[in-house]
Formats: sequence, C-alpha cells, structure tokens
Amino acid sequence: MKDTQISPSEWEVMRVVWTTHPITSKEISRILNEKKDWKLATTKTLIGRLVKKGMLTTAQNGRQYDYSPAVTEDESLKEASGHLLNQVCTRKVGELIEMMIESSTLSIGDLESLENIIQMKKENAPEVVACGCIPGQCTCS
Repeated sequence: MKDTQISPSEWEVMRVVWTTHPITSKEISRILNEKKDWKLATTKTLIGRLVKKGMLTTAQNGRQYDYSPAVTEDESLKEASGHLLNQVCTRKVGELIEMMIESSTLSIGDLESLENIIQMKKENAPEVVACGCIPGQCTCS
C-alpha cells in the first residue's frame, strides 16, 4: 500500500465502503447522514479525494458509479498507527500504547490477544528502548 494519510472525514467514508461495497455515492451519503449533516456534494468531494489518493476504485454502472475499497481496513489501520508511532519518541511508545488501552473498551478476547503479544514481545525486548530523536525533540537525551 502506498503511503496515504486520510482525514477524519475521509475515514468516515472509508468505514462505510469497507462495510458495504460496491456502493454508490448516494448510498454512502444516506448512511453517513445519520451521523453527519453532510450534503451529497460533501460526500462526493470526499469520495473524489479518496479515489485520487488511490483508496477507492470506481466502476461505472449505468449513469452512476460504484465505489469499492482499493485497500483493506487492516492495511489502513496499520499505516495510520505507524504514522502515529513515528510522531513520538521511541521511549514514549509504551506510554502511548498504555494510554490507548486505558481509554478503550476492550473485550476479553482483545485483552487475551494483547497478553499473548506482550508475552511474545517480552522474549526479545531490550532493557531500555533507544531514543532516536533529533536532539531537542524530546527530554530523554
């Protein structure tokens, strides 16, 4: 997947398309109208941006277009989390993950999966994570 950051509004559109595809702009707009007070033109603008970014594919169906995801939700989540982790000092990543866990509602299955990942990571974890920041970007150097 190419490196593509999308806005929160574009995420809203993608979540609909990941759930239901192929789908028309009118159907996307109708679904999002329950949560957002967007006009059809707003939805079409967001769809156009996502097509341009390579996130959606189009297929003409008569006089309308059907949209489908060009990338999976998992690929997009992995990329978005990577962008977030790259914005903080490597020594703060654990703290960031702790904050995310504390502020999230997680199922027993989610927690068991996290426990398994933590156990595997412990096998090769360093005593201290090295800071890779430019001097002046963090307080650990």
